[in-house]
Amino acid sequence: MSTDAPTPTRIPASRYVVFATLAAAGCAIDLATKHWAFAQPSLAGGAILWWIDGIAGVQRSLNEGALFGMGQGATPWFAALSALAAVAIPIWLFGLRVALDLWMTVALGLVMGGVLGNLYDRVGMPGLVWGVDWPHEPRHQIGEPIYAVRDWVLWQASDRWRWPNFNIADALLVVGAGMLVLRASFPGQEAAPESPSPNPQ
Repeated sequence: MSTDAPTPTRIPASRYVVFATLAAAGCAIDLATKHWAFAQPSLAGGAILWWIDGIAGVQRSLNEGALFGMGQGATPWFAALSALAAVAIPIWLFGLRVALDLWMTVALGLVMGGVLGNLYDRVGMPGLVWGVDWPHEPRHQIGEPIYAVRDWVLWQASDRWRWPNFNIADALLVVGAGMLVLRASFPGQEAAPESPSPNPQ
């Protein structure tokens, strides 16, 4: 009787496609919407373009911190963490075969799209400068490159309760993280390894 160990299940090629598509599309949509919002002269000076009057609209802001404005001024640290995540996610997903779980593949594809979209801003790729493209702030010099995430989505329950401005990348990160929490709370069955073909004795 053969004592060969069962052959591990291979990650379907479709999982690579799903992950790459979600990450690329999410990042592209995030960057396109940021570019649109920050190219509108009518939105200068904190002006608001309401989609639903008093509830949801567009208002530009810059975030030098993390998600929803936490950790202001620590942009280099968050940029480094984002770059680390951009490397670690594919390794975790495909190197450790987490991609056998479609749910995890979708969740991490969304997270990757959000990470890449905000990382683009944190390393200064939009090319904005203080005092030219954005009002000068005391802790920056006029003409200094802006290393901050561009936020533009405004949502509020009322004028007294306003959610911090965010962007599509933030939304992708929240949805992806929520999916990860759900998977951890309600784990599914792990993919079973392929059974080897029976060998004659």
